[in-house]
Amino acid sequence: MRRLLPTAAAVMTAAGIVACGARAGGAEAPHAAGAAVPAVDAAALPRIDAATALLVVAPHPDDETLCCAGVIQRVLSGGGRVSVVWITSGDAERLELSAIERILFGDVEPARRLGSERMAEARTATALLGVRPSGQLFLGYPDAGVQSLLAEHRTAPYSSPYTAAAAVPYADALFPGHPYTGESLERDFSSVLDRVQPTLILAPSPLDAHPDHRAAGLLTIAVSARRRSLPLVHYWIVHGGEDWPSPRDLLPGVPLTAPPLGRGLALSSFTLEAAEEDRKLAALKAHRTQMRVMAPFLLAFVRTTELFFALPPAQTLSPEGSP
Repeated sequence: MRRLLPTAAAVMTAAGIVACGARAGGAEAPHAAGAAVPAVDAAALPRIDAATALLVVAPHPDDETLCCAGVIQRVLSGGGRVSVVWITSGDAERLELSAIERILFGDVEPARRLGSERMAEARTATALLGVRPSGQLFLGYPDAGVQSLLAEHRTAPYSSPYTAAAAVPYADALFPGHPYTGESLERDFSSVLDRVQPTLILAPSPLDAHPDHRAAGLLTIAVSARRRSLPLVHYWIVHGGEDWPSPRDLLPGVPLTAPPLGRGLALSSFTLEAAEEDRKLAALKAHRTQMRVMAPFLLAFVRTTELFFALPPAQTLSPEGSP
């Protein structure tokens, strides 16, 4: 990423303050990569009860289930509210092989159909977890393009090479027709925060290896810092380093190990009950398009624990958006 949002300096300063405060406040000690994390009572996550309003920030459909299905179920069973906001509709996934066809024939319909299909899968998956339709919020920004929106396309519209769209193309998105710019994305994300009024936000870590995940994490940090709600944000990692999670398979009853990219960070484990683990698997299977192409990776997240991180130290948030 060439440059962060305009508040980048303030975000980095806030990141350092919050990270130091978490350590001083007794956050769990850092864990070695690959080590099992001791199961504790939600650790750094705040108490979950009827007053909890959870917002899960998902870069793509399926991320919400991988990272947070257990917490989603626990909040709902405790009488709280859950909303999920999907930044993109996943309309660039696994379409690389049809690039020549798109260039030669201008065929963008497969990508848009895929986006609509993945949105439908996300609705089914989160409904299985108990999330109401009113809490299923799609922004429809470009898959594989979020990082560009926060950099060179902050004001100039970005055109997706997959869908040929320069604005949200999905009629059932929250804000159809909004331009593919960083400023528009910021406004729409802020509108979601106004609508949900979350007391807990679970967002991708800016240390995640996937560019869309990093960018979604930085977006969350920047907007939350501006709204003075950064302490509400906790972080998760899906693309946590080579060969993680390991082994890549369904292993019921086994805890998730710490990812290599989380090395040195304060993290906590959230322990799922057996029924929550079973429903997480059922929700994950609803993402059929992704299960067809990467089932071993996805199934590796169906474990007895979900991992959450404190805000990374300021020095880890480089202007390039990379660890």
